[in-house]
Order: sequence, then C-alpha cells, then structure tokens
Amino acid sequence: MTTPHLNPHYAIFCEQTPARSLLLEHIQDARKRQSLEVLTAEQIEFLEPLWILSDYLHQQLVRFPHWLDDLLVLTHLPELPSKEAMMAGEACFHKAASICANESQEALDEAGFIKRLRLYRQWWMVRLIALDIQQLLPLTELTSRLSGLADACVNASLQWTTQHYLSLYGQALDGQGLPQSMIVIGMGKLGGNELNLSSDIDLIFAFREHGDTQGGKKSLSHQEYFTKLGQKLIQHLDQVTADGFVFRVDMRLRPFGQSGALVLNMDSLENYYQDQGRDWERYAMIKARVMAGNTLDIREFEALRKPFVYRKYLDFGAIGALRDLKQMIAKEVRRKGIEHNIKLGEGGIREVEFIAQALQILHGGRDQGLQTPALLKVLPYLAQQDYLSEEEEQQLREAYLLLRRTEHALQAVNDEQTQLLPDDKRARTRIALLVGFSTWEALDERLWEVRRNVHRAFVALIDDGHESSDEVKSQESWRLLIKHPEDRDAIQDAIELIEWQDQDAIINRISQLLSSRTVVFMQPIGHERLAVFLAALMATLPDEANPDLVLERVFPILEAVLRRTAYLVLLCENQTALTHLIRLCRESVWFTQAISTTPALLDELLDANTLFSPPNKTMLAEELQQILLRLPEEDEEAQMDAMRRFRRSIILRIAACDITEILPVMKVSDHLTWLAEVLLDQVLQQSWQYLTKKHGFPVSQGEASYTPQLAIIGYGKSGGWELGYDSDLDLVFIHDAQANGSTDGDRSIDNLTFYTRLGQRLIHMITSYTAAGRLYEVDMRLRPSGNSGLLVSSLEAFKDYQQKEAWVWEHQALTRSRGLAGEPNLLAKFETCRKDIIASVRDRQALKAEVIKMREKMRDHLDTGGKEKGFDLKQGAGGIIDIEFMVQYLVLAWSNQHAELMRFSDNVRQLEAAVFVGLLDAEQAEKMTDTYTLYRSLAHRLSLQQQGRVVQSEALASNQNLISQYWERFVSDETL
Repeated sequence: MTTPHLNPHYAIFCEQTPARSLLLEHIQDARKRQSLEVLTAEQIEFLEPLWILSDYLHQQLVRFPHWLDDLLVLTHLPELPSKEAMMAGEACFHKAASICANESQEALDEAGFIKRLRLYRQWWMVRLIALDIQQLLPLTELTSRLSGLADACVNASLQWTTQHYLSLYGQALDGQGLPQSMIVIGMGKLGGNELNLSSDIDLIFAFREHGDTQGGKKSLSHQEYFTKLGQKLIQHLDQVTADGFVFRVDMRLRPFGQSGALVLNMDSLENYYQDQGRDWERYAMIKARVMAGNTLDIREFEALRKPFVYRKYLDFGAIGALRDLKQMIAKEVRRKGIEHNIKLGEGGIREVEFIAQALQILHGGRDQGLQTPALLKVLPYLAQQDYLSEEEEQQLREAYLLLRRTEHALQAVNDEQTQLLPDDKRARTRIALLVGFSTWEALDERLWEVRRNVHRAFVALIDDGHESSDEVKSQESWRLLIKHPEDRDAIQDAIELIEWQDQDAIINRISQLLSSRTVVFMQPIGHERLAVFLAALMATLPDEANPDLVLERVFPILEAVLRRTAYLVLLCENQTALTHLIRLCRESVWFTQAISTTPALLDELLDANTLFSPPNKTMLAEELQQILLRLPEEDEEAQMDAMRRFRRSIILRIAACDITEILPVMKVSDHLTWLAEVLLDQVLQQSWQYLTKKHGFPVSQGEASYTPQLAIIGYGKSGGWELGYDSDLDLVFIHDAQANGSTDGDRSIDNLTFYTRLGQRLIHMITSYTAAGRLYEVDMRLRPSGNSGLLVSSLEAFKDYQQKEAWVWEHQALTRSRGLAGEPNLLAKFETCRKDIIASVRDRQALKAEVIKMREKMRDHLDTGGKEKGFDLKQGAGGIIDIEFMVQYLVLAWSNQHAELMRFSDNVRQLEAAVFVGLLDAEQAEKMTDTYTLYRSLAHRLSLQQQGRVVQSEALASNQNLISQYWERFVSDETL
C-alpha cells in the first residue's frame, strides 16, 4: 500500500478534480481572514491530499485554518492522556479550551460546554483522519485513540453534569458515605477499544447502590438522579447542533432494550443477566468494559460479566444459539444489494467478528486466554491454541485489517457512518487512494479475495444443520401463494393436512388476507417473513382440536403486524413464543383483541420467564416507576398512555398464568388488585402534583400538607381482593383536611374545593380515553348520599352518614371495603371507622329481614338466567350473591361479639373467621368456599372469552342446589 504522494494515480485523480483550485482557494482565504500566512507551494503539496480526498477535512480546515499549522509538522500523535485523566474528563476540558479561539478555562454554561465538546471531537478527528490518510498510524493505534476520545467525552459530560446538579440534588452516596458516580459500560467496538472513525457508541448505564441524594436543595432517589445524568450524557453527545455532534449514542443493548430502564443498579443488572440474559447478550458482552467508573465499579462489573459470558463447561446450549445467530447472519447476507456492504455482506467485518467471538463463547470459560475483547489480540491466540490454523488466522487478520481500513476510508470522506462501497467511478478511485491502492480494480479484487477467505471460514465454523424438506416445501408454497392469492386450489393444497370444520370459509379468509393491499404492497423481505410465519403457523394446526377458531383469532394479530414484520421474525425464531400465542388465543378472544390493538404486547410472549411470572405489588410499582421516569413530567398524555399500556401488558401476563393454571383464582385476583392499587397510587400522586402546582398546598392547623391527605377506598371486588379482568372500580374518596383552611399558592382555593377538584382529577385520569384506551370504569355511587352526595367527604362526615343515614345495604357494602391508596394515617383512621360501624349492635332479626328482602329484589331485577338461558353465576339462585349476602349478614350481625369477622374484607377469609368463632361448621364453609372460587374462576374465563356470566353447565347443578339449600337454611334459621 502506498500513500497518496507516492501513488501515480493520485496525480491523475487531482487533474480530474474540477474544483481542485477552488478547494485550495477556500483554504487560503480562510487563513487570510484569520491573519495567518498563506500556504507555500511545498506546504500545499504536502497537505493537499487531505482536503482533496476528504470533504470533511476540507470543511473543518476552512472553518479552523490554524489547525493546518499543526498538520504540517504532524508525523505522529502526542502521547495519549493518562487513563486517570481520561476517566476524569480533564483532557477534554483543557485541550478543548486551547483549540477554541480565545476561549477561557472558566466554568462553562451548558451551551458553551456542548460547543467545546464538539470542537474537541472535531480537533481530534481532523488529526486522526490526516494521519490515517498519510498511513502514519497503525490501525490498532487509530481505533484505540478513537475509543479513548469516546472515554474522554463521556467522562467530561458526567463531570460537568455532576457539578451542574450538585447544588440542586447534592451527591449520591453509597452505604459507607462515599460518593457514587454513574457507571458507563461501553459495548461493541467501543468496549473492545476498536472504535471506527464515524461510529455509534453502544452504552449501558448503571450505578452501584440505591438510596437518595444528599446535600442538595431537593433529594432524588439514586434511580432518578442517575437517569437524569444519563439523559444529559446522551444529549451532550448525540444532539446535532451547528457544531455537529460528538457521538451518536445507541442504548438498545441495555437490559430489556428500548423498553428497559435507562439506568439500573448493579444488583438489578446482575439479576437480569443471571435470570433473563439472552444468548445474543452473552455474545455482545464479550466486548463490554467500564469506561466511566472507579476501580470498585470495574471489579463488580467484571464479577458479573465474566460468569455470564464464559462458562466453565462446554456450552452445548451456546452452540445452538450461535448456529441460530449464524443462520440469521447468512440469511441477511443473501438480501439483495448487501453484497457491497463490507461490514454486513458476505465475508465482511461481521463474519470475522463472529468467527472470533463464537470461539470465545464456546471455549473462553475453560481457556482464560480467550477472555480478551480485542479481536486482533485474540486471533493470534486462537492460532497458538489450535482453535484456528495458522493459515486461517493470517487470512482473517489480513481481511480484518483491509476491511477496517476500507471502512475508515469510506467514513473519512464525509464523517458519516457507512460501510457501503460506492458505485460512482470517481468515488471508487478516491476510496482506493485512501486505502493505499493504485486503482479501484486493484482494491476491489483484493477485497473479494479476502472476503472469500473469511466466508469460507465462516461457513465451516459451525454446522448449520438442515431444514426439513417439508418445512422448505411449505415455505416455498406460501411464497408462491403470496404472489397468487387467487389460487384457491393451491391454498387448499397448502392446508390439506389440517382437519378444518369449514374449509371453504378458511380458504376465503386466507385468500382475503393475501389479497389485501397491505400484503400486496409489502417489500420482498416482508413477503419472505410472512411466508415463513404462515408455514410455521400451519405446521402447528394439525394438532389443534379447533383449528378454525385458532386461525380466526391469530389472523387479526397477523394483520396488525404486517407493517412491522420484525414481529413475525421474532415469532418464527422463537417457537415457544408462537406456541404461547396460539394457546392464549385459543383460550381467550381477549388476547386477540389486546395484542391486535397493541402489537407491542407480543414482546411479552418472547420470554416465558417473564410471561408466566407476574410481578408482585412492589415489583409492579418499581416497573411502572421505571417506565414513567423515561417520560417528560409535563407530558400528561404520554404518562396516561404509558399507564394504560402498562396495565395491558401486566393483565396479559396475569391472564397467561390464569389460562395455564399457574395461578389459582385467588392469586389471579390478588395480582389484578395489586395492579389497580399501584395505578391508583400513581394517579393520585400525579393528580396531586398537577393541582399543587396550580393552587399550592392545602394548609390545615397552620401547617401545609406536602402529601395528599386523601384516602381512596375500594368497595366490592376491589375492596374484597376479587378484581376480574374487566371489573369496574367502586370507589369512595375521603379527605382529612381542615374544612375552613385554604391552599398556600398564588391561586389559592379553600381546602374543600381543592379536594373536590383532586377527586375530579382522579376520575379524569382513570376514566379518560387516550390512544391506549382507559384505565378503569369508576363507580362512585357508594359514597355518602350516592350520586347526590359530595364527591369527596371528610372522614367525620363519612362516619356521621354511616351511623345516622346509611341503609343496611350500604353497611353490607362496607364489609367489603378497604383502603386502596392514599395517606397511611388516614387509611388507618378509615379502617378504625369501618370497624366501629360494622361492630355496631344490631337487631339481628330486622337485619336478616332487610338482607333477605334486598336479595330477593336483586334476583327479581338482575338475574339474567333462566331455564332455557342457563345459570347466572352472579345473580342466579345458588350463585355468588347468595354466598356473599350470607357472609355479609354474619359479619354485620356478630362482629360486635367477634371482632375476627371484620378483620378482613374478602369473602373467603370472612368465611374462615365464621368457622373460627363457631358461627358456621367447617364442612359448610369449605363447600361454600370451593363453590365461590369455582364460580369466580369460571367468571374469569368467561371474561377472557368476552362472554356473559350465564352458563349452560350441568356440572354446576350440584353447586347451585347446595348453595340454594344453604340459603333456605339461612332464611329459616332463627339462631343465626
């Protein structure tokens, strides 16, 4: 390879450059404007290749002509700053100040810092590209410098932001009181110190310990604090300004990808990789390194990274995963137009990296010499230890060096991220000269020679296995059908092995799908993905008892994702996910509607561990908080949308556990109830923040309340821990503020008006429709005086109403009430009030008469069943309400003597208490409980199928008769 000066074809290239003299004129004019000496003929001869071959260099040297003086004497780069200086970001601050004209070393505001950071990046890039063109810099030195530049810029941003937030938020301290800094993990080429000239940087953010910041005007949780630091870091590096950008930042490699938290603490990071880390993440973690953090941070990260990536035993599971990854690479290589991509095309950079990293994954656990992220360091070791032959190692090394040099040449022209070889003759000649070849033909011939060597090694590395001939034939059939959807005979042939109930209707449905405008106008890659998916789907249907139903429910989902066919790839490559999808759709039309409305829910199907492990209440709150932290606080609609999407995704996971019987009915309701509580708590906090910003904080007894003195009380299913999939929320709002007080803001209002508006705001946030639907229907009719009463009552007013005006049915409702969200002390006061009212001494005969009267009235007006229609699970004789009314009577009649009866608000535990105090015998209570849970389980399933509560089931006759007998005995038993 030769430098441009020694390349005779360079002179020809210059002669054919029509703007050659104009380019020089721009440079000379720029120097004159800054009172610099114009370049001499000798200097021009030396420097001209830089701006002739790189448009980017020309642009920067016109903008900063004094940088040329450095390039005149630049034969090598100065020593890199020390690692400690880079990690502290000092190099970036001081060097940037010296290169920016007349800038001082004083502290910068954010705009000034962002400008300086970009100029510092440009200063380094000009020198690195210049030395690369002149071939004065080895590839490893170049990529090391670029990676060091990223380190310096990342640490400079963290240093500036930490100082910027110091007075506002203080510091994040660990358990020993020592300051914590944000840990930034570099991935990919950055992690391996192999960064290219115009590369994205792949980052993961972490911090060591949870807690709250200290010493500032406002305290934040460490999660919130480091999230803000991460957001600022991305802005500082990624934002495009008049001065360009620093680095494009890609955060998609973090746990859970784009849906995951921006920052995780180290324990959460470790738990994720231990429990949920995927094979491709093991592959990616080979090159991970801490680029911002202290010695302890590095040690802790390496302690979790190495066991995740490298296994002590021969990893047969990894072989399958690598085979799949290899097939994906090979499939993408076959895409039209990718052959000129020196990274992704056949024999490209990615294939070289795959060969080395696959061998590291397979053998690195037993051979620590393989545990190095740098490819050019690991290749010789692979040959020394006979993982590769010396010839293969030499071929791979030569290929990698040439491909990376070519990649840098492509990116040096315009400082853009590209690996695509040009079509234009002049552009090709420019690339050949930059790489050091005389002509494009010589470079192209050598590139294809080394790429063939790479691809040969790639193909031979891992046996791909063989697709079954039936699978290949099926996929080919569907490819043809997509092109000829009107061919009904061909459709019939493709589905002939499936026992359809109505084959003609299915053929019509398939033809309708394939003829749709969406399918007709899809790209070829979309057609390919659709054919593979349909072949995989049809292969599962011969084993289905009702394939017509499955197809009818899966097709709406398919139609919803046709414009986002990446989901089809995910389902085809994850057979378990496809199996889950079919099963859940078969069991529940709700799934079909939920996923077709929100295709992103398909992500939940991809991880069985997550799908079949619904989070507890604490985990729910943390997961929701992580989602909301990524959204702007002022964007109310985005917050509301996010909560609605979160509810859908959690309900999908709960329903999956219900259908597969992983969770019993009681636990299903527990999880649905926890979900409602977490959402209500979040809605309360957001509503409170909205109103206090507007009106200030309510003042009672001379003191402002900085947390909402409000309790959200749940009745019925929410109060009794029995929420279903489509349950309304029966709510009552109670406040504990001074009636004649007012808020302390500029737009002050009295406390009663404030809490009324808070209640209205809550209902708005819960019930409003957004693009993602609504959270819940809300029923407020159980508040004192019903619809005519105040929306929010004081605790004293609530108690007075219950004691003096409430009907018996309202006291029955109170037995199934409890606090769902709100101020803890007020919730405790409500619970005391509730028990006082329930424990009132009552005339048991009169009470029973009222309960029976109300039950008969409800049955007459609300029972939707009958002899021909079937049994109404809820209102029918022997149904749910009969059981609940008997239990409610016992609680109201006997709690004054047996406080155990009102300890809990759910029907099952109240039955257990009735046995404990001797009001019911154990056998009767057990049968009532079993029947009650059976009814509720059936109600859940009917809800998922979007059917009513009336069932035609002889199997329930015995349960219905039994509860009817208990009811008659209850009516006639005068001892109760």
